[in-house]
Amino acid sequence: MQNTLERFERLDALVNNAGIMLLGMALHATVEEWDRMVSLNVSALLHVTHAAVPYLIDAAVTSRRQVADIVNVSSTAGRVARPGSSVYNPTKFGLNGFTEALRQELLAERVRVGVVEPGTVQTELTNHLGDAVRDAALRQVSAIEPLRAQDVADAVGYIVTRERRVAVNEMLLRAGDQTW
Repeated sequence: MQNTLERFERLDALVNNAGIMLLGMALHATVEEWDRMVSLNVSALLHVTHAAVPYLIDAAVTSRRQVADIVNVSSTAGRVARPGSSVYNPTKFGLNGFTEALRQELLAERVRVGVVEPGTVQTELTNHLGDAVRDAALRQVSAIEPLRAQDVADAVGYIVTRERRVAVNEMLLRAGDQTW
């Protein structure tokens, strides 16, 4: 946070976009994999948000737009549970719940809080999986033209550029052929 403030002198928006998806049946996953997902997908997001909120409140008061933004990037896995994602799912369901509670808590401070829930995106997310699980995941989405990172960035950009009177609290963003 300090590096950001030194470089830009203020913080008007926070985008929480880090995450890891370690797929596999809960019975066969290690507790270390679970801890790794919870650490990055939940704990890191909470810590960064906690550090940023005072600066975002200040930005909402001092900016010309009179608003600041937090956008959390979740997943369709925060809406739909599927076999093989039993531990990844609660990290994303929890992120969605945190986003909504924080949205309500920061209303009076004029800090908008929203969530983008992308479906299949062409990223390195599956690179962290073992060969068998990665191959199964890639087969599952092989017929789908995935979203691109720019599509998610466009959604975030849309949310943070609305006038103060508009709050986009949730945006579900799926690949055109995705069913879940």
